[in-house]
Amino acid sequence: QVQLVESGGGLVQAGGSLRLSCAASGRTFMTYAMAWFRQAPGKEREFVAAIDRNGRELYYVDSVKGRFTISRDNAKNTGYLQMNSLKPEDTAVYYCAGAPLRLGPTYRIQDYDYWGQGTQVTVST
Repeated sequence: QVQLVESGGGLVQAGGSLRLSCAASGRTFMTYAMAWFRQAPGKEREFVAAIDRNGRELYYVDSVKGRFTISRDNAKNTGYLQMNSLKPEDTAVYYCAGAPLRLGPTYRIQDYDYWGQGTQVTVST
């Protein structure tokens, strides 16, 4: 069984930065692709960014390209999401997820079997 624990969320002003972390335990972290999703109040959970198991292939939703960077450190069993130039519309609960059957990045929520509990990100104007 895999456990994912997010941290690093908080309240930040528009234009500011946050770095989210996703600590993994259980099944070897380096064997699966991972991603970040987010869910704003009253909205469906949406894809944000994904990375392959080796950290070489990256994939982003258009709205965060150039502002967010996904990365991973397999030696530390940890994934990251660096978020810069934050906007109020980035406010949401952010979840990390793992796709055990995928080697490459995927935006499809149904590909992800492992989920963290989420961390709140609030961007004020």
